[in-house]
Amino acid sequence: MDGRHDEEGRLTALKGYGVLDTPNEVQFDAIVRDAARTLRTPIALISLIDENRQWFKARVGLAPAETPRSISFCTHAIHGNETMIVNDAMQDDRFATNPLVTGDVGIRFYAGAPLRTEDGKRIGTLCVIDTKAHPDGLRERDRAALESLARRTMQALELSRTKQAG
Repeated sequence: MDGRHDEEGRLTALKGYGVLDTPNEVQFDAIVRDAARTLRTPIALISLIDENRQWFKARVGLAPAETPRSISFCTHAIHGNETMIVNDAMQDDRFATNPLVTGDVGIRFYAGAPLRTEDGKRIGTLCVIDTKAHPDGLRERDRAALESLARRTMQALELSRTKQAG
């Protein structure tokens, strides 16, 4: 199912985790460090998509804590079930004129694994970004590693929610 069909349910699920605009937490910071190291990229983010922005629960290699949803790569990634890979954003019609590509951030490569709730809502992504294109994309083991780290992110979110409810 396309992620756009139940935007209200997706947003309710996201807000149910109670993590938007919360301080850094060691378990999430460790995940983005692991993602950047494992996939050999300078940037890794846990990106949560609300109505108007993508907010970064954890980030390495990128200064802003959020960006407008209208320019976010992750907004595209949550509409699919699979990891979204953009080998060269300058060659992709969806992103070639995006300010995150043409401006200071200079995104060229993006890979984002959707963060899925137990009932399949995609609330954000674990993504890795590079300022250099990756013409060969991701090796299968790198894709598997990114997806495993996305599952670890969701486990950490579930644990956090359980602790809040306790």
